[in-house]
Amino acid sequence: MTRRHPTPSRRTLLRAMAALPASALILGEAPGLLGTALAAAPPSGSATRYSIVPFLNSNDGTVNVYQSDDATDFRLVQASAYTPPSNRIRDAAIFKHTNGYYYITYTTHTWQDTSTTIGFARSTDRVNWSFLYDYTVPIANLSRAWAPEWFVDSDGSVNVIVSCSTTNDEWIFTPYLLKATNSALTAWSSPVALSGIGANHIDTYIVRNGSTYHAFTKNETTKYIEYATASSLAGPYTISRTGNWAGWGSYREGPSVIQLDNGGWRIFFDGYGDGTYYYSDSYDTFATWSAPAALPVVSGTARHFTVIKETVSGGPALAKNATRSFQSGNYTTRYWQNQSNLLNLPVVSGSSTAADKQAATFTVVAGLADGNGYSSRDSSGRYLRHWDFRARFDTNDGTSTFAKDATFVARTGTPSGSIRFESYNYPGYYLRHYDYQLRVDRTDGTDLFRRDSSFVPVTAWA
Repeated sequence: MTRRHPTPSRRTLLRAMAALPASALILGEAPGLLGTALAAAPPSGSATRYSIVPFLNSNDGTVNVYQSDDATDFRLVQASAYTPPSNRIRDAAIFKHTNGYYYITYTTHTWQDTSTTIGFARSTDRVNWSFLYDYTVPIANLSRAWAPEWFVDSDGSVNVIVSCSTTNDEWIFTPYLLKATNSALTAWSSPVALSGIGANHIDTYIVRNGSTYHAFTKNETTKYIEYATASSLAGPYTISRTGNWAGWGSYREGPSVIQLDNGGWRIFFDGYGDGTYYYSDSYDTFATWSAPAALPVVSGTARHFTVIKETVSGGPALAKNATRSFQSGNYTTRYWQNQSNLLNLPVVSGSSTAADKQAATFTVVAGLADGNGYSSRDSSGRYLRHWDFRARFDTNDGTSTFAKDATFVARTGTPSGSIRFESYNYPGYYLRHYDYQLRVDRTDGTDLFRRDSSFVPVTAWA
């Protein structure tokens, strides 16, 4: 039996988190109506792109831009990409509107200060941002308006969910809903408190799946992220999961949830108690979650981000129903080869035997679990799959587990022209060589890992 891998501060007081615009299912196919397409790996020549715009642990006066193709390994695109003309920028939430602009909304003051406005800026490219305006949230006796979160509903309406407190108790926050009343996003409806979530909850983040709205919100008393559902955006919500229900631990905040290419859901949250940023995955519509893992590269640096997911052009292209050999991206005399049903990386050359050349030749076909992904067969028809972290070849037994184990998503590799093969059912895990053996390992965000997991498709040896 296959051993399954894990699937794939608020200074001293409070902080808020931002989130991606979300509606029903997967993001990015319709720029403003996020949530209209079924989850699937990107087609050949395209790529998935996840973007975040966090402020830094060391600086809440500016934000960086990072992007990732796998929702795990985020790379810096632009440092200090946006600095507001005054005040601070914290908890920046990003989405792409139907007019083609990217928008961020954000907390405008540091946590110690009264903060009655939320800021807005926009960009054509996620890198160069222009300030739009600061909006005073019209709530009587408002003390703080924090962590505005975009939410785009299935009817295309653009909303912001913002956590607000009043002067009677500046540290007791309640989530309010603002709805844009024009397409320019300059006018907003009167704030409406989300029914059922109640006071002393902050960083409320909502996704819609089918006809149900799913809310993830931090209980500021217990310091746990709770879970609630409703049949309408404004509620009433029923909180059904409290305490450490998901195994994420306490002193966690700022949940942001997206759907991955394989249909699973990933939550990101700020472990402000230990200075680590975490992610965790669910494959049963939020009932259970994988053990939280530290996000490489940005963990400990980035604070309070949301995630936007898009499908963009320029991804790797690999012909299907064709024979190929695969050359290591960093050991160019070594190639994939089936050795006793295990995938290894020996030296193969023109003087190698015919049998060795045949064992280094594979037929690339559409992914068994996702036609946009890839599966590979050896000359006997056995499929490359992962088993107990090891890459090996087995006969297809027709099960969905086998199909997922034998499907890989193509991501751009290092060097140019190379491809990284991400496990379909364990996102963030890649085929990589170690001691010239091929394994499926979780990315650690290093350049060495990227090189070890990069392979160049070349003319078949046989």
